Amino acid sequence: MTQIFLENGDVVPVSVLQVEDCRVVQVKSEKGSDGYNAVQVGIKSRKKFKRMTKPLRGHLKRAGLDAVDLLREFRVDDVGGYEVGQKLDVGLFEAGDLVRITGISKGKGFAGVVKRHGFSGGPKSHGSHSGRIPGSIGCSATPSRVYKGRKLPGRMGGDRVTLSRAKVVSVMKERNVVLVKGGVPGGASGRYLLLSKVASTSQRRT
Repeated sequence: MTQIFLENGDVVPVSVLQVEDCRVVQVKSEKGSDGYNAVQVGIKSRKKFKRMTKPLRGHLKRAGLDAVDLLREFRVDDVGGYEVGQKLDVGLFEAGDLVRITGISKGKGFAGVVKRHGFSGGPKSHGSHSGRIPGSIGCSATPSRVYKGRKLPGRMGGDRVTLSRAKVVSVMKERNVVLVKGGVPGGASGRYLLLSKVASTSQRRT
């Protein structure tokens, strides 16, 4: 993260997201054999084409594209504005847009209930042995078991997290960079999925 100054002098914390070389690999239409409108997008890979699997190589060869590192499919209302091989860049976003950002959160490893679930813990003094333990997790007689979904210690982080209605502060077309207000889930070298035209609260209620 970093920060930028607006024209009125306000300081805004932003996350800098680099938009990679995205190409349209396939266009699906509800009038065709697929039965629905969607656009399949691939990110250009640094791998050699021969290192890809044979099914993927055939799929890309039909589209006339080079090796891709990641394939994602997006449902759209109209596929008329898309064609195979088309490049998708930061021109899809504008300052002030509300976007949905999906990423993989940072992995924290095995964590206790205080860190993982925010438990307050037990007494911290006078010989207490229950400083950071979860406490009772079920009676021996009834129910004689631990209920499913009980908050217990375990692996924390490394989950798919979606941040809704994040505001685009600025778009740098010459650098292919999008500046989004606030933080995003994941690390500095993580990959993120940006979806534009997220409905506002008033639009979702109607």
